[in-house]
Amino acid sequence: MDAEPEPLNTWTGREAFHAVDHHWGAPRFATASSSVEVWDWARSTPVQSFTWGHDSVTAVRFNPAERDLLASAGADRSIGLYDLRAATPIRKLVMDMRTNALRWNPREPFNFTTASEDHQCYTFDYRKLDRALMVHKGHVSAVMDISYSPTGREFVTGSYDRTVRIFGVRDGKSREVYHTRRMQRIFCVQFSADARFVLSGSDDTNIRVWRARASEKLGRLAPRERAAKDYRDSLKRRYGHLPEVRRVAAQRHVPAGILKAAKRKLEADAKEKVKDARIRAHTAEATHKPRVPERKKRIVKELD
Repeated sequence: MDAEPEPLNTWTGREAFHAVDHHWGAPRFATASSSVEVWDWARSTPVQSFTWGHDSVTAVRFNPAERDLLASAGADRSIGLYDLRAATPIRKLVMDMRTNALRWNPREPFNFTTASEDHQCYTFDYRKLDRALMVHKGHVSAVMDISYSPTGREFVTGSYDRTVRIFGVRDGKSREVYHTRRMQRIFCVQFSADARFVLSGSDDTNIRVWRARASEKLGRLAPRERAAKDYRDSLKRRYGHLPEVRRVAAQRHVPAGILKAAKRKLEADAKEKVKDARIRAHTAEATHKPRVPERKKRIVKELD
């Protein structure tokens, strides 16, 4: 009978760990609990510890290019940036609702995307945090996890609404929606290393593998099949500007419950716009109040 495998090393913390991430090139890793702690392989205690606020930290990620840059998300609706060369955090962004996960773009490492409780994802440039670069919409419940493709052009999200969506990094709407009848709330997602597959884990105790492009054929393509595929793709690019083609390309079948929830969200947004327009038309103070763009609306404040 084979013996049970034993860990090569064990590090003991003072509190429960909520997240962990390894450095891209150095023998160290970061953990998230009530604080952000940086550990070295050769030491049994943290070499650095950062605290900013009193709530627990739920996510932590090293930047893939900047060796000493670290980002975290906290239960107090904050997103923190840390420079390991300094003794204190450098910047903090407070959002309207809690951030559940965040990931750096591997090809544009100055950008990161967050998965939020308000059903949306936000892409930020860490050099300018006063507004989001893009707001990604589509989910009708809290977004729980996010993962970037190795190409940096797309990312996948998993949500409490029991769907997996794939977004273009510069697209506000998802290009693919995956769901099954038995799949429950999704808590973790991951792109494969070749960017061809997506993995999802849900609370129905299943891990599922999806194709990153639903219509893509697996295996080798014959020359005639490849030529036919290239021809179809060229037709899509040539006539993609036509409304009929755009409608067919964007159409995705989703469960009736999600479709109804999406319609309710659209109706609520429309009512909010009408309300704002009426307040501006009939209130003297609101007439001179500047309009807040969508990319700034969910940002409460930025701290240095």
